[in-house]
Amino acid sequence: MTDNDQVTRKELTGRKVFAIMATGFSVIIGVNITMAYSAISTFPGLVVKNSYVASQNFDRERSAQEALALQIAAGYDAGQIKIVVDSLAAVPVGIKSLNATVGRATHARSDLTLDLHKADGVFSAPAVLEPGAWVLRLRGEAQDGTPFRQDLGLAVRG
Repeated sequence: MTDNDQVTRKELTGRKVFAIMATGFSVIIGVNITMAYSAISTFPGLVVKNSYVASQNFDRERSAQEALALQIAAGYDAGQIKIVVDSLAAVPVGIKSLNATVGRATHARSDLTLDLHKADGVFSAPAVLEPGAWVLRLRGEAQDGTPFRQDLGLAVRG
């Protein structure tokens, strides 16, 4: 081997190792910050403002709602959301009012407040929904004044 054939090797110094490590960790931290920002910016927000206060009334409201013995089913077909409310109680309880919002579970941008119409015991509203998973949030009041609420999953096939 002659001097010209010899491969010159550069020495690996502490500064180079530090630069490699700093670059690697910078990439990891940058990706983590980007992912955290993306997760927070698309989160729809809180369900309740104060969970302690909400928990104080939860059992009472749940018991009153269970006493109504309502069975609620919902579906989507041909641009219409249909909601059927049946009573399993010996004495059926009528629905005084029903409000509905449909939206995605992951963000509030697509939320639609539905204009429900009742015919033959079925509530319906026109809505244009893209394929995928949706959440139908129902809020209502029975004839006896008992409030009820229920969130139902709604799958729209594409």
